Amino acid sequence: MKKLLIVLAFASFSLGTMAQEDPTLKYSVATNSFWSNWFIQTNFTWTAFYSNEEKGLDYSKSPIEDFRRDMGASFAIGKWFTPGIGLRTKVNGIWGKSVRGRSTLNGVQVYDGENECNHIKYWNAQEQTLLNLSNLLCGYSSTRVWNFIPYFGVGIARNCSYNTYELVGSAGVLNTWKLSKRVLLNLDLQANLAGDDFEGQGYWGSGHEGANHDRWFSAELGLTFNLGRTGWDKVPDVDAIKALSQNQIDALQAQLNDANAENARLKNLLANQKPAETPKAVKEFVGVPVTVYFHLDKTTTGPTYDRDLLDVKNLVDVAKEKGANLLVTGYADSATGKADHNQWLSEKRAEQVANEIVKMGFSRDKVSTAAKGGVAILSPINLDRRATVEMK
Repeated sequence: MKKLLIVLAFASFSLGTMAQEDPTLKYSVATNSFWSNWFIQTNFTWTAFYSNEEKGLDYSKSPIEDFRRDMGASFAIGKWFTPGIGLRTKVNGIWGKSVRGRSTLNGVQVYDGENECNHIKYWNAQEQTLLNLSNLLCGYSSTRVWNFIPYFGVGIARNCSYNTYELVGSAGVLNTWKLSKRVLLNLDLQANLAGDDFEGQGYWGSGHEGANHDRWFSAELGLTFNLGRTGWDKVPDVDAIKALSQNQIDALQAQLNDANAENARLKNLLANQKPAETPKAVKEFVGVPVTVYFHLDKTTTGPTYDRDLLDVKNLVDVAKEKGANLLVTGYADSATGKADHNQWLSEKRAEQVANEIVKMGFSRDKVSTAAKGGVAILSPINLDRRATVEMK
């Protein structure tokens, strides 16, 4: 019997290793609700019985002998509380064999192990703890095909033919193969050990009185059906969430720096404001470039965009009066972004301001543009996110 169990276990292991999951798909899981990951199982059962009554009689131990084996069925309902630990309530039985030696009771021969039929009806109900070693040792994977699940349990068995009850313990290995998200194929190998009176008779061995145990071994083949929500949710990537939050914080900080820098500039302008000059003085002053500021990585808006365009409009009016040309130069700060992106950004900023100048009624062929890419000219760095307009 031991050899048969070893062969069956090795066969299940060999079949399972033929279909393994992608190791990159394994991940940590979050605890699911109580109503998740329930299942039911139905199996056809082949069982071999070994009783204490045959002790010392040298019967064949082969599980395929007719006086030992019988067919039956099993049903189970259970739940996985984690990918590696679950519980199930399992009932199996219906038909079995009572293996006893040639004996007499009150002078009458009641059984001959070689010549008499020894069918019984029974059931065996147990609560079993399941340990999914595939998930415990290799990590949970929703794509895994084969799962190797040892288990152990305890319960009560009833011999219906003799109306006897005994405590029974079990240990075994459940193998499952994934057919779909809801259906799995089972191969369940189980060993049971009961008290010495499961078969309803006292110990009838050949002169070897003493306690022993009734045993039976089963191989079951059937299906598992997953109920309700199945599988396990992936644990959120906390590091990625933190990184995203930090990026958002950095962007808000950059905008705050822009606003603070603009406030400082305006305060400086107010503090150094001079009395209104004559038109001639204004015209001489327009030789200084006018600046339009932009937000971080933006080409269409800036912290003072509307007010800056008013300064540009004043310069455009003077350029029209003088018949001068205008040069628009775009910049980006070198502290953020790659060089090629900053070059593109500075070009777009220059083009944006040039388009606004044309909308003000200035001739497009008298407006030229230039792009300086990422620079580190002004401090703080947000002041380098700009475009300048000057007369030529």
